[in-house]
Amino acid sequence: MQTDTLKSLVVDALEELKARDVVELDVAELTSVTDVMVVASGTSSRHVSALADNVIEKAKEAGLRPLGVEGQQSGEWVLVDLGDVVAHVMMPETRQLYDLERLWADLPTDSKRAVDRQELRGQELRG
Repeated sequence: MQTDTLKSLVVDALEELKARDVVELDVAELTSVTDVMVVASGTSSRHVSALADNVIEKAKEAGLRPLGVEGQQSGEWVLVDLGDVVAHVMMPETRQLYDLERLWADLPTDSKRAVDRQELRGQELRG
């Protein structure tokens, strides 16, 4: 399944059950682990669990099995790993504490890190 199609499936599944503050983060240039992270909030631990369950159900209906699901027991933060797309469904307090949007926005891209390493090597050779 194409990444954009999978991302839409995840977002639609979350919005179907009234997830709050759904944000899509394109992290393809920041990590090789996944291409897109979808972050959303639920209004209670039951809502968080229901949102994650709906993502899992919609993925299975589309013929996809999650690579992993973490946090279903607590309902504070459930991660659904679908490969190219990872969904993070959290309680608002947990989301605020970890602030994934800012964390990923502040990371340099792989290409920026490569340029930084080249500059560092050049400085070492000169000095």
